[in-house]
Amino acid sequence: MHGGNHSGVTDFILLGLSENPENEQILFWMFLFMYLVTVVGNLLIILAIGTDSRLHTPMYFFLANLSFTDLFFVTNTVPKMLVNLQSQNKVISYAGCLAQLYFLVSLVALDNLILATMAYDRYVAICRPLHYTTVMSSGLCILFLTLCWVLSIIYGLIHTLLMTRVTFCGSRKIHYIFCEMYVLLRIACSNTKVNHIVLIATGSLIFLIPFGFMIMSYVRIVSAILRIPSASSKYKAFSTCASHLAVVTLFYGTLCMVYLKPLNTYSMKDSVATVMYAVVTPMMNPFIYSLRNKDMHGALERLFLGKAFQRFT
Repeated sequence: MHGGNHSGVTDFILLGLSENPENEQILFWMFLFMYLVTVVGNLLIILAIGTDSRLHTPMYFFLANLSFTDLFFVTNTVPKMLVNLQSQNKVISYAGCLAQLYFLVSLVALDNLILATMAYDRYVAICRPLHYTTVMSSGLCILFLTLCWVLSIIYGLIHTLLMTRVTFCGSRKIHYIFCEMYVLLRIACSNTKVNHIVLIATGSLIFLIPFGFMIMSYVRIVSAILRIPSASSKYKAFSTCASHLAVVTLFYGTLCMVYLKPLNTYSMKDSVATVMYAVVTPMMNPFIYSLRNKDMHGALERLFLGKAFQRFT
């Protein structure tokens, strides 16, 4: 089945957040700055973890993969957005739109699953510390990560293939910053009931179950921390999972702002809210994980000092 012929359109027009040239210039420099900060921040996290043997632990293994996912996520959407802000031609091909949709859906799911895996890691570290090295073996960590990738790829393929069956015969204009599933379904002129049913069913499996698992993990973590007699030990135990909890709150908080509402109420406001989870969250994650993390501070210092030392030798 040929997507272009079946859909009735060969491309879409991404109108973005504003059609005012002055506003677009401001938005261009703002998003360029945020993109560069995101790329540099996540690359530093990956390099620091990869080059420092002290950080070759399950927690930092998953953190490096989360940074890679965030890096890939923003690169899937922001460069095209920057091109559109600098150009009068805001067209994206039908195939390009579906490709962007596939990576967007897959990477959001992957982010979510990695965060759930990190919650399990923190649960074992705090609630079963004596068994941590045995339970969180390298083999299990690789198995968890492989499962996260496989489920995310399948999730993205399901929704992308279903989208190829949708017909677009009306306006090609998308009042959004990228090809997002809800927006495409809204401008479709064919029956999208199957898409909605599958979206609810798979979304419940990929997002609600891991989110429920994270809540249960943190209930047990908090309960275990409260039983610790020493105040300093309580603080140390809580600090090991505070960064993860902050990232989870930011991730789900921004997603809920956009998706916990009926499809027919989608508006331009949601395009602005999407910037939060599509651009701001990946930018903030490196800062959240390194702000009060002494291990990350030390690894970043050794990374920079090592490069500086090599330069002068």
